[in-house]
Amino acid sequence: MSDLKARFEQAAQQVQQLPKRPDNDALLKLYALYKQGTLGDVTGSRPGILDMQGRMKYDSWAKLKGTSNEQAMNDYIALVDQLKSAVK
Repeated sequence: MSDLKARFEQAAQQVQQLPKRPDNDALLKLYALYKQGTLGDVTGSRPGILDMQGRMKYDSWAKLKGTSNEQAMNDYIALVDQLKSAVK
């Protein structure tokens, strides 16, 4: 697990250094996978209709309910690798 966590943290740093900002769908997926990998299933209530960004983040994270932390970390790493190769 420690190797996975190290690769996950490295991927989190690499995503900050991408030369091109990912599209909104990729950003939401990154957010949700990161939260699922670090905190587990979403908690709290869904943001109100006036907080569209918060609502979209919440919904994206909620879709991953039941996904293990390890699986979310692996999916996050794979997505970051995909984004890195797309900008080359």
